[in-house]
Amino acid sequence: MARFLAPEAFVAAAETLSLLPFNLERTGTSQYLVANMVGDFIRLTEDELHRLIDLRVQPGDGLYEKAYAAHLITGTNQQAQRQLLALRLRSRMSFLRQITPLHIFVVTLRCEHSCPYCQVSRQSTDRSRFDMSDETAMRALDIAFSSPAARIKIEFQGGEPLLNFPLIRTIVKAAKARSGAADKKVDFVIASNLALLNDEVLDFCKSNDVLLSTSLDGPADLHNKNRPRPGANSHELAVAGIRRAKEVLGPDRVGALMTTTEASLDRVDDIIDQYLQLGLDGIFLRPLSPFGFAVKTKQFQKYDAGKWLDFYERGLRRVLDINRQGKPFREFYAALILTRMLSDRPIGYVDLRSPAGAGLGALVYNYDGSVFASDEGRMLAETGDNAFRLGHVDHDSYKSLVLSDKLIDAISSSLTQCAPECSTCVYESHCGADPVYHHATQGDALGIKPLSAFCARQKGIMGLLLDILENSPEDAAILRRWAAS
Repeated sequence: MARFLAPEAFVAAAETLSLLPFNLERTGTSQYLVANMVGDFIRLTEDELHRLIDLRVQPGDGLYEKAYAAHLITGTNQQAQRQLLALRLRSRMSFLRQITPLHIFVVTLRCEHSCPYCQVSRQSTDRSRFDMSDETAMRALDIAFSSPAARIKIEFQGGEPLLNFPLIRTIVKAAKARSGAADKKVDFVIASNLALLNDEVLDFCKSNDVLLSTSLDGPADLHNKNRPRPGANSHELAVAGIRRAKEVLGPDRVGALMTTTEASLDRVDDIIDQYLQLGLDGIFLRPLSPFGFAVKTKQFQKYDAGKWLDFYERGLRRVLDINRQGKPFREFYAALILTRMLSDRPIGYVDLRSPAGAGLGALVYNYDGSVFASDEGRMLAETGDNAFRLGHVDHDSYKSLVLSDKLIDAISSSLTQCAPECSTCVYESHCGADPVYHHATQGDALGIKPLSAFCARQKGIMGLLLDILENSPEDAAILRRWAAS
């Protein structure tokens, strides 16, 4: 792949035409995928590409109109066309106006599950010294409310956060009391395995408009293998919790996520069927992450990006088939990427941001008061790597955390617009950066992208989506609806 800019000789020869920056990638023996600086894609033959670079185009020849519509060439109205691209880029980057909208409170490390792929270094349920204290929680809340975002989300994680449910109550009450004076809207989410869900928790969630997020890896045999607990009833409790939460809180107030293990790779239909049986409106097909017990138990090494992409494609095509049969059901990661590819709307998902969402998209307050740039950075610290530990609630402010050298270094390493390999990638405008992932897997926040599984997955998914958009009209209409919703 390479970046082509107009040589001055060609501009002078064309008098009024000049090239705008674009990236490209060979997709066949004489076919190229070309994208402009805001990610509009077109396909060109090798002959068309050479004609475009040489500016051997003119109105009426077809290539001129195709290239002009994709903002690859400009004529006498250069300033207007560049301003249009600048406005679109500003819209895509407008997430930077709402800094740090997500604040994750790790209220305990205790957990009664023993998932072999768990990203967190969990602790047993009887070790209460791994609970966040009220004092630490209030200091973390001070920092959260110092964020300039007009609307913040407080997410409770663990371990299993319901093992410290009294603290959740305390934080929600305090945050709601502060929200009026601070002129901030506050949303709440509890990320729980739902094994401890009871009427008290549900009544509290209903009274305080708290969402629930859980894990569901598929049918009983697969879920219980991936997420064991005493009694071997993890799946039974998760399903019962989802159904009860939907009944009490509403069908859109509980969501589920799955994680792909080696045992999941040939079970994508069974996994999707489980989500359909529970009346969930979609599925998020997620790979394993290289953190915590997923590394200690060697789960992360059990499949590569290629095997996961095969799993993902089978899953996506099954979801599209479900939609063709008249049942609305989304694959949420595809929907996020499609929003990037088909619109200029900013999205909140930090893995599709440049600069990265670490610190700018979220701050994580650990049970002991340590503050991290991301949840993955917190997971690294639990295994002894403090590369993304920004400070501590006892002696740091919001300003000192987001302006810390560690965060500035991580963010500067995450700018895909100027990073090696990323800056010339045809998918750059729609991708993001994950400095924590690359630090964990390659020992470097920037990373060597040709060796990156993150990079391989992103490019694989976007290439698959483009293929469907261009070659399957009925499925393309479904994908466009996902992007618009």
